[in-house]
Amino acid sequence: MTSAARLRVGVVGLGRLGKRHAENLAYRVPGAALVAACSPVEDELTWARENLPEPRLYDDYGALLADREVDAVWLVTPSSLHAQQIVDALQAGKHVFCEKPLSLDVGECERVLAEAARYPHLQATIGFMRRFDPSYRDAFDKIEAGVIGRPFLVRSQTTDKNDEDGFFVRFAATSGGIFLDCTVHDIDVARWLLGKPRAKRVFAAGAVALHEGLREYGDVDNGVAICEFEGGQLAMFYASRTQAHGNDTHSEVIGTAGALAIGRNPRVNRVEIFDASGVRNECTGSFFERFEEAFLFEAREFVDAVAGVDAGVGASLGDALEATRIGVALRESLLRGGAVDL
Repeated sequence: MTSAARLRVGVVGLGRLGKRHAENLAYRVPGAALVAACSPVEDELTWARENLPEPRLYDDYGALLADREVDAVWLVTPSSLHAQQIVDALQAGKHVFCEKPLSLDVGECERVLAEAARYPHLQATIGFMRRFDPSYRDAFDKIEAGVIGRPFLVRSQTTDKNDEDGFFVRFAATSGGIFLDCTVHDIDVARWLLGKPRAKRVFAAGAVALHEGLREYGDVDNGVAICEFEGGQLAMFYASRTQAHGNDTHSEVIGTAGALAIGRNPRVNRVEIFDASGVRNECTGSFFERFEEAFLFEAREFVDAVAGVDAGVGASLGDALEATRIGVALRESLLRGGAVDL
């Protein structure tokens, strides 16, 4: 496609995930042209100069929004900045893709929804990429087809390989806690697979198994939670930052006529190893490896949605509001030690 026919995108934030998004948009999304990149960190701008196809570079978000050659912004920035950056982008006439969560504050989420309603011609999507993972999509289609009857329970987990460098401890001050940082993906998946019910009560508990520095922020490195939905549906969540074997993300959906398990064995490929320790397989090391296809497919579908080719199945701002609402309630439940009604 010619450059003029493609969606002209500016990436904002070039950290470890921002780099992945930038490379996908630059080289693997036919309908997109990566024309700009923004970061206040000079090392990240240097990486962009060396690895991207000559985008215009900015160290100020406002300057990128003023660029008339940018049709859409792709936000991969700290969670605390998302709400205002989305509002600023919409007011500048840009389509918006934003990594999760929409915000760490329910009121801020509601403010973004109210602002977005003023710009119905602009696409605004939140990056809950599991909806685009081929296995999760297949499970969703099977549920829609009635394969397991009426789904009433989801068990889902996000567990990361232990990072001895302590990244999560340093990140804890702005992450919103383990439930808003990790479980928010499981919350969105559960609502999506159950037909988007509204939560009515949650309970959460947690433990610090390895990373004592998290206590200072009221956070934990392992957490469990239960969510009750209107209509009697349930979800059970587990989040961990201390796994020894790798990133282990999987879900199970139980229905009245059967069940579906998605990714129960976090295998990196189909090779099985037979040796003196037994029979085993290697596991996905991080969520990058586990959801590489999902990150790519969500980018392609966002571009198609802007072009009107596809309505898109990505998480709406309303979906993201509900995920934050539940995540905030789980954090409150963890801190005060009791159930929280929504």
